Amino acid sequence: MAPSSALYTVAEIRHIERTAMAALPPGTLMQRAGAAAARRAAELIPEPRRAAAVLVLVGPGNNGGDALEVAHLLAQAGVEVTALLCAPGATHSPDALQAMDRARQSAVQFGDPTVSTIGQLEWTLVVDGLFGIGLARPITGKLRALVEAVNNLPCPVLALDLPSGLDADTGAIVGDDGIAVRATHTITFIADKPGLHTLYGRDHAGEVHVADLDIEHSHFTEPHIHLNGVAAFSDCLQTRPHNSHKGSFGDVIVIGGAHGMSGAPILAARAAAKCGAGRVFAAFLGEAPAYDSMQPELMCRTANGIDLSSATLVVGPGLGTSREAHDILAKSLHSRQPLVLDADALNLIAAEPGLQHILAQRETPSLITPHPLEAARLLQQSTKEIQADRLSAARLLALQFNAVVILKGSGSIIARPDGETMINPTGNPALATAGSGDILAGICGALLAQHFPMWNAALAACWLHGEAADTLVSQGIGPIGMMAGELIPCVRNLLNQVTEQHARRHIARQESGQ
Repeated sequence: MAPSSALYTVAEIRHIERTAMAALPPGTLMQRAGAAAARRAAELIPEPRRAAAVLVLVGPGNNGGDALEVAHLLAQAGVEVTALLCAPGATHSPDALQAMDRARQSAVQFGDPTVSTIGQLEWTLVVDGLFGIGLARPITGKLRALVEAVNNLPCPVLALDLPSGLDADTGAIVGDDGIAVRATHTITFIADKPGLHTLYGRDHAGEVHVADLDIEHSHFTEPHIHLNGVAAFSDCLQTRPHNSHKGSFGDVIVIGGAHGMSGAPILAARAAAKCGAGRVFAAFLGEAPAYDSMQPELMCRTANGIDLSSATLVVGPGLGTSREAHDILAKSLHSRQPLVLDADALNLIAAEPGLQHILAQRETPSLITPHPLEAARLLQQSTKEIQADRLSAARLLALQFNAVVILKGSGSIIARPDGETMINPTGNPALATAGSGDILAGICGALLAQHFPMWNAALAACWLHGEAADTLVSQGIGPIGMMAGELIPCVRNLLNQVTEQHARRHIARQESGQ
């Protein structure tokens, strides 16, 4: 089996499937997929199961064969099952034809694939077996109407492999005017897929469960995409020795705050301070306030006079695009300090090839945190093109600018120049609020100041930022109306919790002799 965090592209899945099938009797993988999905479906059906009514949508190809296996196994268990053959003229594989025979010989009822059929009963569960990872065209016509009808049902929907209409690699909906099943649960086969976790994936896949179909580990290739999690950065989490002082945890300078935008650097600076940086300076292009009345520990300065030679730099929150902003950005790019670039810093770089060259040639690590529009400007593409393949866009940005990249959005993508990529699973729509990106930039700066490597700082900051939003929403704070500043104390709590947990695990391993 693959590592639990591993994500595989369609091409990689097909390779694994071919090599596994060559070593197994015909039909084995389809029967294993059907059995795994039937077990998952049974878990979603309340007792008594004999009172349940399950609708199974059967498409062409192996995905339809998987659905037929689920149908006959549920019927065998005494569940009332109705199957809709949604591609009656399609050519089926031998494995799928055998699954059809088993379903025909069972108690499965076959109905007409129409919207009126879907509306006949109060379904306990719908199983989506319309299309799998091979869909290349948008769902149209009668099948589109079926998907619309399923999406309006109040019952759980279990998607087989991935929700029909979703691109397994990108999380995009197939076709410019396409549609996808909105599942509450997805059981995905062989290995997890990136499209289930970014862009539209999280809205359409629901809760994802992986069934590896007992494929031998030797068939799996080395993954280059993973889901982000604490394990990816836990080795950087260090409890603080008693013999510490503020200089032990580094300085952060947040540079921004053009006239009318002083709140952005303040938010970033507060986040940096409460995520453990020893000292934090907020450097303003506009008039610097005497102090931050809510966080007087921050030191407010004017950007022009501040020394950039001995601190982690966070440049961009509220920076603006003036000549003065350009000059302080250029000075920051020429520094030898770890550098986080956000917001208007990215817009200035996108507008000037000279700044792009300086960034790409920096020897000290850089981290850029664009949202899709900023990424589009940097790559001279449209936002639509960026969102159509977020992983490729993040990798291209990392390679082109020699930087670690956090491409923000649902399922933020973290990429580095060698192509290694992570998708962040934490976060929710509460983060779609002004100042949220400033908080993320400040967290990145704080972790870098505490000597996290650039890659690990990006992973940790992204996870903490999203997990804080998830925690607040679970407490009833959001997603509607949550303010960015509310994230900061929650991020601090989480950082302390995961650090303490890592320390306890480390002690336990030492005591056990591992």
